[in-house]
Amino acid sequence: MSQPWDYIAKLVCIGDSGTGKSSLTIRLCEGRFSATHDVTIGVEFGSRIVPVGPPASRDLETDPQVRLPSGLPSDRDDSSPEHTGSSNECVMFSGLPTPPQKAQETQKKMKLSLWDTAGQETYKSITRSYFRGASGALLVFDITRPYTFTSCTQWLQDLRQIAEDGIVVILVGNKSDLAGDDPDANQRRVTRAEAEEWCRVNNVVRYLETSAKSGEGVERAFLEVAERIYRNIETGKYDLNDRRSGVKSFGATGGASSKIPKTITLGMNDAMRKGEDNLGGNCC
Repeated sequence: MSQPWDYIAKLVCIGDSGTGKSSLTIRLCEGRFSATHDVTIGVEFGSRIVPVGPPASRDLETDPQVRLPSGLPSDRDDSSPEHTGSSNECVMFSGLPTPPQKAQETQKKMKLSLWDTAGQETYKSITRSYFRGASGALLVFDITRPYTFTSCTQWLQDLRQIAEDGIVVILVGNKSDLAGDDPDANQRRVTRAEAEEWCRVNNVVRYLETSAKSGEGVERAFLEVAERIYRNIETGKYDLNDRRSGVKSFGATGGASSKIPKTITLGMNDAMRKGEDNLGGNCC
């Protein structure tokens, strides 16, 4: 029996209250949208296993808007014309070379442990403690409410003060379904250009727009964070036996601690107590 996942990574969803963080997580984990959702108190949890690396990553890279980290060997087909002089060629009796046989790729899988944090100022002292050990973050604002976009600067500062260096952060403008070509119906108040410029100034790798209501862009946002974390794993940026890295491989010992994250499926209504018992306060 094959292992259910190759890696597990801790992701946090952060941003002001009412921006749709819980709705995004529910949409990813449960495939549904609820127009009403109780205010998150402290933190709620969800999980989803997603593909990372080739061949699935090639579909992600076909999007011209995606700029994934470089520096890894190319996934191109070695049978391209520039490789026909390889010593691995096999010459048939006809005298024509046959392309080298490429080993079948095994799709890697990553389990995303999603921590949906409260956006209210009242719970900030609690939710900030959950930034520790996160390897990725979705910083969410509401494109119809400019003050939630302004708040992103402080959220990012808090995250970078507490989380480990090199955490993968993507800015997410939610509620894109409320933007449109009709000036009378268009509720957008933060433009894509403004958000992309903010990312450039604050060294955030990517800006994406999503709609938890329609589902548009939701999977891509989480998949891109997962893919960037996977690229960091491949380049050796994480110690997979150090719980502070926020990433573990299947069967990792967790360094000095023997407490390993359990393979569990968490619903969004799980209480904070259950998350503490099963996952540990500082682990993924």
